Parts: sequence; structure tokens; C-alpha cells
Amino acid sequence: MKQIISRKNKRLILVTNDDGISSKGLRYLIELIKEYGDIYVVAPELPNSGKSHSVTINYPLRYSVISEQEGYCEYCCSGTPVDSVKLAFDRILPRKPDFVISGINHGSNSSINLIYSGTMGAVIEAAMCNIPGVGFSLLNYSKDADFSHCDVYIKKILEEFFKNGLSEYTCLNVNIPASNIKGIKVCRQARGMWVERFEERIDPHNEKYYWMRGEFVNLDKGTDSDEYALSNNYISTVPIQLDMTNYKMLKNIEQWDLKI
Repeated sequence: MKQIISRKNKRLILVTNDDGISSKGLRYLIELIKEYGDIYVVAPELPNSGKSHSVTINYPLRYSVISEQEGYCEYCCSGTPVDSVKLAFDRILPRKPDFVISGINHGSNSSINLIYSGTMGAVIEAAMCNIPGVGFSLLNYSKDADFSHCDVYIKKILEEFFKNGLSEYTCLNVNIPASNIKGIKVCRQARGMWVERFEERIDPHNEKYYWMRGEFVNLDKGTDSDEYALSNNYISTVPIQLDMTNYKMLKNIEQWDLKI
């Protein structure tokens, strides 16, 4: 079923997230961007944080209609953020979208966190289809996070994003301080890692199980990274590309003796 509700000469924008269809961040984002075009929301029914680029292959996917009006349609998907984007592209949208916007995520997706992020998985999927995408995240993990200070900055980024576009197969990763924003900085991704530990616990059947805990460690001392910007109360805006080839190492490996 593809509802033809998009209006002539209007941008078609797909909106999704990883915190689920009812999350405050998604609701806030929808209201913020309705003025910019025809909106299709296709988002997971349940929270999918940390799902990265995972897709559902062992279970059937379903979606249900929440709203269908001229200029605005909303659906929830039983799968992951990437499932939501794929399903939207193939079965729900009336045409290829002009842009994909994901978020607003409750929590940081800076540095290496973007690798784990379902929020960014959705816009990376868009980039794979050469559709410009941007993921927004707020450095506040609370379900009741306050997004009211984000309006002017998100709108400014989106207006430039719509006007200028991105290079091929590229998306944007935007992270926003929880308060006291000083401005916007264009940055590179910081080098960092998670140091995890697994707590051993006992369930009611006296069986062991493990709960992962950990903390993020910033290994980057540079002043041009997203982590540096955020620690100084600036919004970080990082262009992300799909090509993960290490070209310097490529040249080195070409010198290896690989003949058999």
C-alpha cells in the first residue's frame, strides 16, 4: 500500500528514530520539521537503541497505520530503524524521499557511538541509497529530556542541509549539548572506545545471566573533534561517509608478497 499524499513541488521527508514511535524526541522533531515538506514517519514500535545497522531476517516484518493525511503520514514498524527505512522505501512511500531525518535520540551518538547507534544506522541506510540524511541526538538519556533549547539550532542546520545537500553517499551526525549551547561546530569524529564489564547475576531459576555495563573513554586529545566541541557546549556536526577503506594501509598491503 502506497498512499499518494505528497503534494506537488513539496519536499518528501522520511522521519525515523531508534527510541520508538512514542518517544519524546521523535514527537518533538516531527513538530519541528512539519513546515519543511510532506512528512512520512516510519519508526520502530519499540525502543531499538544500540541496534546499529541490524535488519530482521528471521521474523516477519509488519507495519501499522497511525495517521494518513495530506502532507503527513505516520506508521510504526515491528522491526529495527533500518527495517523501518527499508520498508518505507519499498512499500510505504509514494516515491523516493528527498531527505531522511532520524532522531532526536535520547543520548549521545558522538565518536565511536555512531557505530552502535540505531539512529545513525537509519541515516547510513539512506546514504547507501544516495539519499541525504541527518541524525540528531541530545546528550540527555532521560525519557523526559528537555528539547526546547534545540529549536533554532536544528532549524538552522536543516535549512542549510536542504539548501546545500551533501556529497554522494554521505550523511550527517549531529549531537547537541543538554543545555547552555554556545553555537555549532563542524567537526571530525573523535577516537574513543567503550570499556565494558559484565555483571554476573542469578535469575529466579538459580541460573546465571550477565548484564553489560561500561563507560565511554575519549582517547582523542584534538581540539577539532566532536567530543571536544560537545565538552565545550557546542553542537557537533560530523559528515559521515560509507567508504571505510584505509587507503594508507591499502598502499602498504599492496607491497606484501601475496603470491602463492
